[in-house]
Amino acid sequence: MDPRDTKLNILLLALPATCYFAYVAHDESMAFFSSLVAIMPLAFLMGRATEEIALRTSESLGGLLNATFGNAAEMIIAVLAIYAASKAAAGSETEELMVNLVQASLIGSILGNLLLVMGLAFVWGGIHYTEQRFSETQVSSNGSLMLLAMIVLIIPAVFNSTVGGSEGDEGVTNLSHIAAIVLLGLYGLFLYFQFRTHVDLFATETHDHEEPGMSQRDAVILLVVATVLVSWMAEVLVHSVEYAADDMGLPHLFIGVILLPLFGNAAEHFTAVSVAAKDKMDLSFAISMGSSTQIAVFVAPLMIIIAWILGVPLTFEFGMLETVSAFLAVLIVNVIASDGKSNWLEGALLLGTYVVLGAAFLFHP
Repeated sequence: MDPRDTKLNILLLALPATCYFAYVAHDESMAFFSSLVAIMPLAFLMGRATEEIALRTSESLGGLLNATFGNAAEMIIAVLAIYAASKAAAGSETEELMVNLVQASLIGSILGNLLLVMGLAFVWGGIHYTEQRFSETQVSSNGSLMLLAMIVLIIPAVFNSTVGGSEGDEGVTNLSHIAAIVLLGLYGLFLYFQFRTHVDLFATETHDHEEPGMSQRDAVILLVVATVLVSWMAEVLVHSVEYAADDMGLPHLFIGVILLPLFGNAAEHFTAVSVAAKDKMDLSFAISMGSSTQIAVFVAPLMIIIAWILGVPLTFEFGMLETVSAFLAVLIVNVIASDGKSNWLEGALLLGTYVVLGAAFLFHP
């Protein structure tokens, strides 16, 4: 077993700690932070199982699998928050908090993957290699989808500021529902384009004949068990986040945009960075950029649809700071990655951008 696995598995002690704080001591703040810590090794185990399954595929499909299950923690947290909002009274503070938490965590996942994960991968890979290359087709196709997603975020905000009032709110809601359906359809077309009609454009080498460390059956069992435990920890986290924010004096926006994605994306962080050191940048880029694309054009619209079904007022109007931050992140990544090459300095630029945006969310009232 990789010694790094053992070190991270020590954090699984946060599981019984969460049970104690949540069900015995009834300390909501400690339950929040212990569940947050517990999600990190569980997300890593999900990533480990997914990587074992992905080793039997191409880098392109492996990246999609890693991105999908790497986003599972955020998806579970978002769904549980939407469900909690549906049970709260309409217009209540709890409903508003849960809606804001979902929006912030989605934006945070996009920023974290684009800037933090890709930045770390570029830096760590750049330390080992002077210059690394990856598929320009991946940059072009993912970048175009991300720009479309940014349009979907910007238009509702502009619409509401132009129309205003109850008509503006109703218009933004209807616009969000239509945009969500369109984005889901386009993401389906993108997958069909990538894996059916234009496979040759995304063709890469397989995983250098690495041998899987566990059987397919064991990998699937590990994936299922880890997913169930993440769901449990996410439920504790969602129900304790309000108390933790008040006790610690942390802005809800900072918790949603920075803390939740940082711990929930631990598996992706580790995988994308570690494979970059092996000069497998196609896989690293597929995980970081592909994960952001998936959040923007699959997970976010899916959450809008689920909220629509449950009667929760979740829209694509995410707030000015969140929207501008996401747009600028997509812009700088498209500029830096457009040539299909990376080095450590470009990674440092992405990390610097993430730190500045993180500070903005920390000091946001």
